[in-house]
Amino acid sequence: MPTDAPHQKKIIRVGLDVGGTFTDFMALSEDGQEVWYHKVPSTPDDPSRAIVEGLVELIAMTGRQPGDVGYLGHGTTVATNMVIERRGSSTALVTTRGFRDVLEIARQTRPHLYDYRVQRAEPLAPRRRRLEVSERVSGDGQVLEAVSQQSLAALVRGLEASEFESLAVSLLHAYRNPVHEKLLADALGEHFPDAFISVSSEVSPEFREFERTSTTVLNAYVAPRMGTYVERLRNRVDEAGVTASPFTVQSNGGLMAIDEVRKFPVRTCLSGPAAGVVGAASLARALELDAVVTFDVGGTSTDVSLIVDAKPAVTMERDVAGYTTRSPMIDVHVIGAGGGSIASVDDAGGLKVGPESAGAHPGPAAYGLGGDRPTITDAHVVLGRLNPAGLLNGALPLDEHAARGVLQRDVAGPLELEVETAALGTTQVAVAHIARAIRAVTSERGQDPRDVTLCAYGGAGPLLATAVAREVECRFVVVPHSPGTLCARGILSSDMRRDYVSTLMLDWLERRWMEVASAFSELTKRAVAWFDAHDVATGDRQLHYSIDARYTGQSFEVAVEVPDGNLSATIFVERFHAAHKASYGYAIPSRGVTLVNCRLVAVAKVPKSPLTAVSIDTLSTPAPHNVRQVFHDETGWQPTPVYKRDELKPGHDLVGPAIIEEMSSTVYLGPHDQLRVDGWRNLVLDVSTGSPS
Repeated sequence: MPTDAPHQKKIIRVGLDVGGTFTDFMALSEDGQEVWYHKVPSTPDDPSRAIVEGLVELIAMTGRQPGDVGYLGHGTTVATNMVIERRGSSTALVTTRGFRDVLEIARQTRPHLYDYRVQRAEPLAPRRRRLEVSERVSGDGQVLEAVSQQSLAALVRGLEASEFESLAVSLLHAYRNPVHEKLLADALGEHFPDAFISVSSEVSPEFREFERTSTTVLNAYVAPRMGTYVERLRNRVDEAGVTASPFTVQSNGGLMAIDEVRKFPVRTCLSGPAAGVVGAASLARALELDAVVTFDVGGTSTDVSLIVDAKPAVTMERDVAGYTTRSPMIDVHVIGAGGGSIASVDDAGGLKVGPESAGAHPGPAAYGLGGDRPTITDAHVVLGRLNPAGLLNGALPLDEHAARGVLQRDVAGPLELEVETAALGTTQVAVAHIARAIRAVTSERGQDPRDVTLCAYGGAGPLLATAVAREVECRFVVVPHSPGTLCARGILSSDMRRDYVSTLMLDWLERRWMEVASAFSELTKRAVAWFDAHDVATGDRQLHYSIDARYTGQSFEVAVEVPDGNLSATIFVERFHAAHKASYGYAIPSRGVTLVNCRLVAVAKVPKSPLTAVSIDTLSTPAPHNVRQVFHDETGWQPTPVYKRDELKPGHDLVGPAIIEEMSSTVYLGPHDQLRVDGWRNLVLDVSTGSPS
């Protein structure tokens, strides 16, 4: 077993998540009895710098040595930020003759239905760098026209004049037969040895021309600089004395080795948010919660996701900064509402919060780092809900005078309001945005938000938790221990994962069902080879099979689980009808069914440090750490008890108003809201008038 495999146990396991404002850390001892949390400000110019600085500080906190780190996993937004800021590499695209404009033709839909001023993002491979090659493969994989040497030579001459750093190859129907893509990749690799080459039959080997091409181009666009980032990270970790090679969380919640990140960086675009949902799913499983909605409020955004039966919702496609990506990923709804979101008054005289953010630098005005525009964090400072002594246990001082000044100038003054009213309005607008996102993942998908439990985390999530719960009429909120580092905890709950897909497009399933068995057999061989390459023990291997199908004539598919990859055509069709009805509310048993894709998810289980709950016989009320003036929605300024989270023990119970402070976050409890500490040391908040059940 290689020393960088996450299956080998040593003394401590470390998870870390790089956010827009802070980089979060969590360490667990091998037996799960010791837990450490840490946060440091992010360094957007070089994220690996904050990672290593914080890692060294965390190891010192544990009393261990760098060599005692047996596992290191990390979540990152480097790829996403690269696309948002358009800092990727110059990218060329090679495609089948006649299809160079597929990126711009796309699906012929507008980004905004009614606003013609909203433009689609410019293709990452501009037209001058999109070249065609004469070749053709049919929809069933037959070679209709081979790649000639003359056509290849012309392609090389065209690329030499294109001045590109990375190259995407996406040929028509390559998902059915990749022979021409492999030929071009080999030939162009010899001519352009310094270029990164991304081929669609490896990145996204399934039908839908535009989505496959867009994903392949995006992968090529971010790959060179993402490769530089992970290599720099590994070198700095080595220099710090940590021998464990860092793994990265994918958008699907699984782990990737560094070599895989280099090859498929597009699969990390939702790395950090996915890790948080994995951590929340682990929490839902332990608490036996049927339905959970997570909302992670960080420095720049809020990420919302639905978890049912401890399984996060998964999507096969989404936009990343305006670019379509086709790859399995946890379904996370992202909005521009974070602690650093800027409050302003628009031209119509309305209060607006986000999506523009102060980010990590200069950050909110209260940070004293040069920020001069009011943010949600500044509003909480003005309301007294954040400790005036500073965040991160005082390591990050807060300037209340600066926060009041910018809110008065930019919000309270123009609206002719008291500064406290302006601050309260800022938080209420943010709550409305988050509530709208929660409805998008619940009621719009058939899940009643009143029947779910909210899971609030991130640095700012617990501050807004009770207000959000009331807005969506949800009674209970769970705030995990050290909520500001839950994404880091989720990384320690993640397993290694690889997704495989084969497009078949089959009708008349009873006559052609053997093709399904053959496809699953081939996918299984590839998964076993991946297990073997990572020295995964037999008992740690899991295979999950599913089929994407639709009624004949439909445009989109429904996923149907196939236990052990073994079902008869008749039973599969019955399950498809049931799945379609569950998703859309109806089924058409008389309609023909088309099988589109066979999918296989290979999971390599990673040993996890055990965390155990304690039994609670009686509830008791803790003593507050101190009392300070806090501004509440209905009562205004009021003396409010402040508690230290580390002093709250399982079985403690209290009624608001109250403030609960810890290193990574602050929990706000309004008047009459109730709180209890469960056996896992989670805070269970109840916004109803009754006591927590």
